[in-house]
Formats: sequence, C-alpha cells, structure tokens
Amino acid sequence: MRRLIFSISIIFVFIFFFGNNSASSQTSDVLDGIYEKEHVPARKPIPYHHLREADMMWTKKIWRILNLREKINHPLYYPTIDHIGDRMSLTRLIMWGVENTGMYVYDAQIDDEFTTPMTLTELNSALGASKDTQQIDINEYETIDSLIVTEADPSEVKRYLMKEVWYFDKQRSKLEVQIVGLCPIRLFHRKVEGQEEDEGGKLSQSKVCWVYYPAARAMFANHEVFNPKNDSERRTFEDIFFKRHFSSFIYQKTNVYDNRRIQDYKFGLDARLESDKIKEFIFKLEHDLWEY
Repeated sequence: MRRLIFSISIIFVFIFFFGNNSASSQTSDVLDGIYEKEHVPARKPIPYHHLREADMMWTKKIWRILNLREKINHPLYYPTIDHIGDRMSLTRLIMWGVENTGMYVYDAQIDDEFTTPMTLTELNSALGASKDTQQIDINEYETIDSLIVTEADPSEVKRYLMKEVWYFDKQRSKLEVQIVGLCPIRLFHRKVEGQEEDEGGKLSQSKVCWVYYPAARAMFANHEVFNPKNDSERRTFEDIFFKRHFSSFIYQKTNVYDNRRIQDYKFGLDARLESDKIKEFIFKLEHDLWEY
C-alpha cells in the first residue's frame, strides 16, 4: 500500500513539473508579431563631433515651440493612454525615465539653465497630480471628510519648448545645430471660483520641467515612435530630433533686451513674420559665406 501511494505521488510530481515546463515554453513562444525586435533596444545615439571654442565662428541660442497638435508632431503626442505595446508618448517616456532610470529633470519655474533638480513627486504635481480633502454630507446633521486623488495627466502636454544652439564650425565649414533642452508645456482648464465642474474653466498653460537633452539621448534612442508608412521601420525619438522631423516656430532668441520673447514686442501675424525673419537670417548666414 505504501509503495502504491509512493508511486502515485511520484507520478503527480512528474506531471506537475513537466506540465509547468510545457506551459512556460508555450508562453515564451507567443509574440505579438512574427519576429522578435532586437535592433531598437540595442541602439545608441550618434555621437556629437568634438567641438573647440576656437572653431566656433558664430553661435546663436534659439528657443522654439513645437505644437503637438500638428499632424507631423503626432508621433510625439500619441499614445495618450499608458502605452501601446512598446510605444509611449514623449511626456510619459520622460516620466518613466525619472522614475526608472534616475534621469534628472529641472524646475522650469526658476530658470531654463538646468540649475534646480525636481523630484518625481514635484514632476507629478507639475503635471496636475494632487490630493484634496472634501467634506461630504451624509445626512442633515453629519459630514465626513473624503480624500480626492487626481492623477498626473501627460496628455495635457500639447506643446514643447525647445532650447537649441546654432553654430558655424569653421574646422568643418558647416552650419549645424544641437538641442540643449526640452520643456513640456501643459495646457489645462483652471477652475474659476463659483464655477461648476462641468463648465470647463479658464484655459491656462504652465511649464512642467526642463529636460537636459544630451543626458536623455540614450533613452530616446531606445524607444520607438510610430511610423505611419512602415511598421517594420520604426523610428525613435532620437531619430525625430536628430533628423529634424518635426514642425516648429521660433519663439525667442538671445538678445540685449533681457532675452525678451518675440511675443513681448510683436503680436499675431507680425510675431510669426518676425519668427520667419530669424529663420531666414540663419539660412542666409551660411549661404553668404560661400562665393559662387
């Protein structure tokens, strides 16, 4: 009898062991596609050329606005949900980098020179996360306190402020540009006192943080964005910025008037024409250096 019980227990152990192995092997063979992606996770950003101050014939610091509602910029904005497969929006990727890779972001309310690091809690708060206590009436004579938690909403970031430096390198006789920083701009409806919840509110905008771009290039090079024409040729965030595959307009340039913005002295169509004027000046700078 003991031998029979021992034999049955051995059989059950073998069935359990091999059954789990076969189930795990079947699970590992399941792919959401027809091949395993290996190229993008191993990619590294293209290194910058070594620059010397003696070779800097001309430099100009420029600030640009990227409107994520423009069609060409949609790969930076979508997906608005947490993720689709291995794709995330640019704002959610920045949040993921701060939480998981130890990447630093800097307070945009102080300056744009990357001087004051922000914590993950401060970043979430800048994106609208909050905790509030509200009193709820149970009956005519009694009330209780209820905790209302609001999560950060990366989809409210619909613009980016980009800080970059244009320069002419006389060693290579070439006009080039390097991105220095990115600043998400949150557009949200601010509730006005005395206004109901469903009435919207006043549209406001605020700078969330500054991301030091050279430190984030490795992370951007390892995360894909959507390519509407070919799913097997996915681009990365680094590809979009390095190849300048985005739409933007010039918002500010360094100047003697405390680096004032264009909108401080030009309005409407005149502001856009002033932006195009700066763009044309940069183009003609290199063009006029050569003799034809």
